[in-house]
Amino acid sequence: MTLAMDHDGLNVAAHDRRVTARRVTLALMALLVFTSICSISVGASDASVRAAFTDLIAGRDMSDLDRIVLWDIRLPRLAMGILVGAALAVSGVVMQGLFRNPLADPGIVGVSAGAGLGAISAIILGAYLPTSILAWVGNSLVAVAAFLGGWTSVLLLYRVSTRGGQTSVATMLLAGIALGALSGAVSGVLVYMADDQQLRDLTFWGMGSLAGATWTKAATAAPIILISVFTAQFLARALNGMAMGEAVAHHMGIPVQHSKNIAILAVAGATGAAVAVSGGIGFIGIVVPHLLRLATGPDHHRLLMNSALLGASLLLCADMISRLIVAPAELPIGIVTAILGAPVFLWILLRRHGTMGM
Repeated sequence: MTLAMDHDGLNVAAHDRRVTARRVTLALMALLVFTSICSISVGASDASVRAAFTDLIAGRDMSDLDRIVLWDIRLPRLAMGILVGAALAVSGVVMQGLFRNPLADPGIVGVSAGAGLGAISAIILGAYLPTSILAWVGNSLVAVAAFLGGWTSVLLLYRVSTRGGQTSVATMLLAGIALGALSGAVSGVLVYMADDQQLRDLTFWGMGSLAGATWTKAATAAPIILISVFTAQFLARALNGMAMGEAVAHHMGIPVQHSKNIAILAVAGATGAAVAVSGGIGFIGIVVPHLLRLATGPDHHRLLMNSALLGASLLLCADMISRLIVAPAELPIGIVTAILGAPVFLWILLRRHGTMGM
């Protein structure tokens, strides 16, 4: 009788968690729609979204100002903000599940450091490239170099940490720290060679920004980020199993090594592409998974999708603050995410009383 009551209690609890998770998902969808509308409606310009849509519905041509501000500036910025926010948040979930460490972050595998080195190299040494290469990449030189730097870092990291077809997570963690230090040292040498204009570019890029958003950049990053984020959704069962240990996951029939390979590539693709187009933006990949675990629990089936939604919404909110707080100038978005994210992260740590359980 007691066993039957316990079983019924577990079923009720599981049902309640599923209902809560569905409600959170719907709320996050509504939040993303709301923040998206706000993102294209606010800014230093006097362009009116309502007037533009009224003209569109009435069949009238939009004014030149509205067309430029909305179509060429705010809409590509909105698209890139959603992509980058989702990429960083999902990468954070995957990394925390892979390392079984709630402090894990996309930068832990060296992707951010490698991408940063690529971008710094392009800013400082790009003028020395052959004109044929410069003409081919155009204004996307920094983004292309950052993406290639991130992927190169992951390939080196994977090569160092894999022996006999098995990837050691501990070795990957230590190698990522070493690779980040090496990338930082080389970046420091390049920064020492930079002139004043290059230093200003490096400072702004390093703090992260969506100010340079264009349809070309968004279209370049979108396939890589979307494929990586979509692929990560299929890792939910594997991440749930690995949270209990790789041996337990193996006995559950989960292909542990194959799942780790996919997770590494997904993080590399999502983070590399995000850093390439937006620069260094912190705390999204750490704070978002923590907030959602508090709301819906550690099940990755919902956590991955909800993280993409919340990460996109939070980055759009931070971007709006960065545009408005010192308008008509613009604050780097990395500063805003750090100011907002660090206190939240400290609050989460204090709330957990120093425990680091997943």
